[in-house]
Amino acid sequence: MLEVQNLTIQFGGLKAVDKVSFRVDDNQIVSLIGPNGAGKTTCFNAITGFCDVTEGNIFFDRKNITGYKPYQIAAEKIARTFQKTTIFEGMTVRENVITASHRLFAAGFWKILLSSKTVKAEEKKMGDRADEIIDICGLGKRRGTLAENLSYGEARLLEIAIALAVAPELLLLDEPAAGLNPTETQTMMSLINKIREIGHTILLVEHDMHLVMSISDQVEVINFGKKIASGKPAEIVKNEEVIEAYLGGRKLRSSGSNQNLQTQEE
Repeated sequence: MLEVQNLTIQFGGLKAVDKVSFRVDDNQIVSLIGPNGAGKTTCFNAITGFCDVTEGNIFFDRKNITGYKPYQIAAEKIARTFQKTTIFEGMTVRENVITASHRLFAAGFWKILLSSKTVKAEEKKMGDRADEIIDICGLGKRRGTLAENLSYGEARLLEIAIALAVAPELLLLDEPAAGLNPTETQTMMSLINKIREIGHTILLVEHDMHLVMSISDQVEVINFGKKIASGKPAEIVKNEEVIEAYLGGRKLRSSGSNQNLQTQEE
């Protein structure tokens, strides 16, 4: 579904990303990991049109989307979340999700202006779809709540609901578990798995190694802008270069069949 080829992003004399290549197959969960400043979010920004590509190519469904603007990326059915929660705080949960669905609204200007039966039917369809997404994200009891009154964990779930509202085939999640407590993180893990189960493909940036190793089909590791490892979670856990670069020389050991990650100081 997604193929990144020799991606290079340079800011002045600094190469934030240096010839990084990886692929994401249909219905996979792929995690992009690395220490702070490794270039993970810069890769996300390039894929979603928020920064310029210096060299390399990005293909989505075999189509070269290198250099596309964010609105063009959205039209290709790619959506993303951000490290900082981005929601409309003055709107309810339901209104947030419906607003995000505007790209799918087919009625033209005059039909909307005249509030035709077609428009009303489409508005109902959008509302029903928003309710379904809200339920999937576990916010059914909060659909009428103003976003500003949600807990931090609920706001993160709402952000994912907003991203799902544009009907993406590929969903990019930038540190979805950042700032969450263990219970909220478990809820987030369950939601990400559920999103994959209903037919979406996911590319994930995350520092929570328990989450990454529990849900990922494939893990890509970058450090100082360069890719240093690629493989299944069980392989990444044992990779000495990853241990040294990403976890500062701590030993890793996997626990259980789902590759829950634990660390132990040397």
